[in-house]
This record gives sequence, C-alpha cells and structure tokens, in this order.
Amino acid sequence: MSIVTKRGDQGKTALMYNRSVSKCHPRVEAYGAVDELTAAMGLARAAAADDCVRRHLRSIQDDLVVLMGELATAIDDLPRYVNDGYKLVTADMTARLSGLVEEIEAAAVPAKGWALPGANASSAALDVARTVCRRAERRVCSLQEADQLRNAEILVYLNRLSDLLWLLARRSEAKAE
Repeated sequence: MSIVTKRGDQGKTALMYNRSVSKCHPRVEAYGAVDELTAAMGLARAAAADDCVRRHLRSIQDDLVVLMGELATAIDDLPRYVNDGYKLVTADMTARLSGLVEEIEAAAVPAKGWALPGANASSAALDVARTVCRRAERRVCSLQEADQLRNAEILVYLNRLSDLLWLLARRSEAKAE
C-alpha cells in the first residue's frame, strides 16, 4: 500500500475512526504541533551527550504518542477509543515529569534570567523542543477554550514538559562548561 492516498489533496484529513475534518481544524493543529514536538525531541535526544537524558527523552516521546492519539480522537469517539484499549494521558505521567523537574532543581542547575539558546548543540536542541512544546500547549489550550478537550491533564502534562525541557537545556549548558 502506498503512502500516497490522495485523500488529503482537497485539504481534508481523517481523525481516529475516520471522521473527516479540515487539515486546519483546531484538533489537527493540536496533534500536529505535538507531532512536531516529538520530532524536535528526537533531535534533542540524538544531540544529547548524556545517556540519562536520552533515556528520559525517549520515554517522553512514548508519552507523546499517547497524547497525540487522544488529541486525534473526536470527543464523541473517546469512549470507543478507550474501549479499544488505547491509553489516555494521566496524572501519573505528569507526576513523572514533575519528579524529574524536582530532581534537576535539587541539583542546583543555574537558572538566572533569560536563556540564550545555542551554548551547545544539546542545549539548543532542547530549547527548540521547549518552544515547540509551548506552541503545542497553545494549540491544546485553543481546544480547551472551544470545549473540545475533555482531559485537562494534557495541558498540565505539556506545561510540565516545557519546564523540564528548559531545565534540561540549562543542565546541558552547565555540564558543557
């Protein structure tokens, strides 16, 4: 089967369960931004000098697949999605990120003023991932404001993730000095 289906040639795409929507639908914008985030985190993972950071980023990428699946499902189809065995974003997922934030903050990572990305390839890639994460957060916030987001934990997760990415970038800079 070819990747070319031509179904998108008219500006339409399908959500989970084949609900057809415009490619600029807010739900598509939201999961598309998370898809960009996943790719940016892949770049950050490839650039990371620290094995521990690479493992954490890989685990978070797995979480983002769960998050994208939930976002790519219309609200009316969420019960079917869950019944089909798909996972939703949970407070436990966010708690793992919060634990990492606390761990890094306890190590007294230097965090004064604005950060200027580019001190090294690893920190720069993490900063790109952070800014893409913030964009994804804004897109998901738009869904929430349109009453099209049932799981508010998605916003909490993305907010915590952007904090974590900022800290990881600063830690990467400090370790390179």
